Amino acid sequence: MTGEGRPDGVGRTRHVVVMGVSGAGKTTVARGIGELTGLLFAEADEFHPVENVARMRAGVPLDDDARWPWLRDLATWMAARGREGRSTVLACSALRRSYRDVLRQGMPGVDFVHLDGSVEVIRDRLARRVGHYMPASLLESQLATLEPGEPDESVLVLDVASTADELVAAAVAGLGLPAVSPVGER
Repeated sequence: MTGEGRPDGVGRTRHVVVMGVSGAGKTTVARGIGELTGLLFAEADEFHPVENVARMRAGVPLDDDARWPWLRDLATWMAARGREGRSTVLACSALRRSYRDVLRQGMPGVDFVHLDGSVEVIRDRLARRVGHYMPASLLESQLATLEPGEPDESVLVLDVASTADELVAAAVAGLGLPAVSPVGER
């Protein structure tokens, strides 16, 4: 199973971050990857301290001072799972290269899946989303912050216009992750 590795966590674990702006489908796709492959899923939003959530709920974008501790916590979580021999998949915006660099400090060789595409598709998804603290008004600040992956990063770019099942299948195939259950039977 992909979610398990050697007892010392070295060598066989895989760590994937599904990245993109709010509304791109990160959580849905990351959860689907976890279900299909056995990678341990985590939602980065759940790691935010209450102060960060309050800021975003109020429509105030986070600055780097608010992000650094959160990103370090995520890297620490991945590293701890790696030491346990567990592979992970994390839904996290990871908008800037420097943020992805912090995430890579937890486990070298982290793969990123960037859900990218039409702003109109993302705006439509945000307009229909219910129960999330991140208001659609912060999309513009996220788009301004976004730095696409660079050639020396392991970033697989997928188009958000595809269905969730198509995105999951493309991510699993593109990263060479073995599936433990067929697509559609998650």
